[in-house]
Amino acid sequence: MTNTITSEEFHQIRAYIEAQCGIALGDQKAYLIETRLAKLMAENGCDSFGEFYALLMRDIRAVLREKIVDAMTTNETLWFRDSHPFAILREKLLPQLAEEFRTGKRNHFRIWSAACSTGQEPYSIAMAIHEFCRMQTTLKPEHFEILATDISPSALFIAMAGRYDRLAINRGLPEEFRDRYFRQQEPVWVLDEAVKKLVTFKKFNLQDSPDAFGPFDIAFLRYVAIYFSDALKKRIFTNLARLLSPSGYLIIGAVESLLGLCEAFEMCEHSGGAYYRCGV
Repeated sequence: MTNTITSEEFHQIRAYIEAQCGIALGDQKAYLIETRLAKLMAENGCDSFGEFYALLMRDIRAVLREKIVDAMTTNETLWFRDSHPFAILREKLLPQLAEEFRTGKRNHFRIWSAACSTGQEPYSIAMAIHEFCRMQTTLKPEHFEILATDISPSALFIAMAGRYDRLAINRGLPEEFRDRYFRQQEPVWVLDEAVKKLVTFKKFNLQDSPDAFGPFDIAFLRYVAIYFSDALKKRIFTNLARLLSPSGYLIIGAVESLLGLCEAFEMCEHSGGAYYRCGV
């Protein structure tokens, strides 16, 4: 068996990966396929990536496809990642929603956490909502609904369980939040049901139309579009502009930009970070 991929095999499998989950691998990324799929190739009795690709073409039930998506998607995440999106949520967006609720304009709010990985982002949003609601009497957690989606079945399995080991729990989670919203059940920490019930998880490929999910007041789409082609990015952000309610908000990754991708958003700044208002 050879773990080295030929140029032809790389181009075949690269095209397959992009078609299945949108990840666009550059010409220098052959090593990613070699390192992430070699074990899967061996488990399926293939002696080369050419044999493995032929097996993919016969994968009618898509069992192998899901394993490849799991292997190739990056599930890097942590609690309250970057901090400024949650300052924006706490200090700008939630007060605005509270005012809309107080004046009778709205009575329910929806947030989308796209590419949610193992759940740290949507649960961070849910904890931020609980914290905000503790500090005022207008909004309550039950006025919110969070939809969290990801393409990876294994990531969603972990997210839905709401159980995290010590390594995961210590990645960005403030100690006071850990003590307030988790209980220790060795060897894991278990999320409080009041937080869990705000979040609904669904498997979703961002290449597909999200129209059935909407509308949303706020969308988090962070650190996933950077792996896509510009054409797919444009389609995704155009879909989001259509999906967000009038004057809805989009939060993307700190190193990401909408420049040249979608003109339906206006960039705003707060607490050292950027966010985008829809409907301009």
